[in-house]
Amino acid sequence: MVRGQLSLDQLRSRVETDEIETVIVAFTDHYGRMHGKRLDAEFFVGEAANHGTHGCDYLLTVDMEMEPVPGYAYANWEFGYGDFHMVPDLDTLRVADWLDGTAIVLCDLADTDTGKLVPVAPRTMLRRQIERAREMGYEAMAASELEYFLYEDSYRDAAAKHYHDLTPAGWYIEDYHLLQGTREEHYNGAVRRHLKRSGIPVENSKGEWGRGQHEMNIRYAGILEMADRHTIMKLAMKDIAEKAGVSVTFMAKPDASEAGSSCHVHLSLWRDGVNVFPGGTKFGPVSGSDEFRWFLAGWMGHVPEAMVAYAPTVNSYKRYVDESWAPTRIAWSYDNRTAGFRVVGHDQSLRIECRIPGADVNPYLVYAATLASGLDGIANKIEPDAIFEGNVYEAKDLPHVPPTLRDATDTFEESRFMRDAFGADVHEHYLHFFRTEQAAYDQAVTDWERWRYFERI
Repeated sequence: MVRGQLSLDQLRSRVETDEIETVIVAFTDHYGRMHGKRLDAEFFVGEAANHGTHGCDYLLTVDMEMEPVPGYAYANWEFGYGDFHMVPDLDTLRVADWLDGTAIVLCDLADTDTGKLVPVAPRTMLRRQIERAREMGYEAMAASELEYFLYEDSYRDAAAKHYHDLTPAGWYIEDYHLLQGTREEHYNGAVRRHLKRSGIPVENSKGEWGRGQHEMNIRYAGILEMADRHTIMKLAMKDIAEKAGVSVTFMAKPDASEAGSSCHVHLSLWRDGVNVFPGGTKFGPVSGSDEFRWFLAGWMGHVPEAMVAYAPTVNSYKRYVDESWAPTRIAWSYDNRTAGFRVVGHDQSLRIECRIPGADVNPYLVYAATLASGLDGIANKIEPDAIFEGNVYEAKDLPHVPPTLRDATDTFEESRFMRDAFGADVHEHYLHFFRTEQAAYDQAVTDWERWRYFERI
């Protein structure tokens, strides 16, 4: 068992000595935000660990402001917004080391009448793709590289300033820069230590290309465990920032003058404890298997249809700028950071890194879309384009990533593949979600508009 993870018996022992007094039971909404309850630890070990608890199903229909959005078939005012059953997955039980006397467990969401998992819940969507992979004989291993900006302003102060003129933790580009990293170690070091003691093994943190921008890298794991780790890591990082009087953002593009923040996704398929991607077929410097090239081709080929999972907000698309380290075109290469798909490693470490997702993603949706796309490539033996060598930013004939959320949502709507992969009801649910997000932006009056038109129009 990884350090910081807990069995139910271990939790019970810590509860008896008052070492742990609170258990957070949590799940994500469509944005990837954590919702849930704080349970008395004695109640959890005595009741909720085995029987779960309830939450309001409107939480899978709300917008960013927590307003219930009409038009969803899953839950609405006509149905009275009932409950779903929050079922603790005890494999996710761990110490929440960044909080005093607290443990945390993630939940699957189930229908209170049938006991079946709620199809539109993000964790359910990933579980279904994992089941399909297993039916084909594969286990997926994955890792998220998550970038973020750190500011000296507290969240409350940042909100009072309307998120303008914030003070970044560093004042010049700090990619791999150790001196700038030292200035931010009071926060980043605390994050590494708390994560490690909370069952989330850490590899490293490092400066990134923006001012006050960093990256946190945690150990790869099975794809569901990685999505869980990613989710808990974001909550912990925000909580730690709150306690430290600073703020951290996972916006894809918080400032037009800075680099965007990404979530590079690494993935490989395994069978019987062996990576199936290595093989004898040469693709330039890569020696790969049939599964490698077919999975890569499926993943790449379905990017436009699945783009809403990789770039889920209006802001996401501001990140895709040539020569900004964000990919703008769909191509694959070996160890080439201009490509949307960067293949790295050799032999058992051979894996595919997709550089398209931004830091604002919901990891369950990203990994669900990734698995569905790649497995379709294997099922249909889709062949990838030739490996690209050179500067992808200059390859004007390559397909471009969708330029806006509206374009991506239109393509998602028209995609029979995404409808079949996720199910018609889930596809319709998320189509409504992304249309609602776009509409909220379309109706907003922005600072850019005021500056441009207030006096001079």
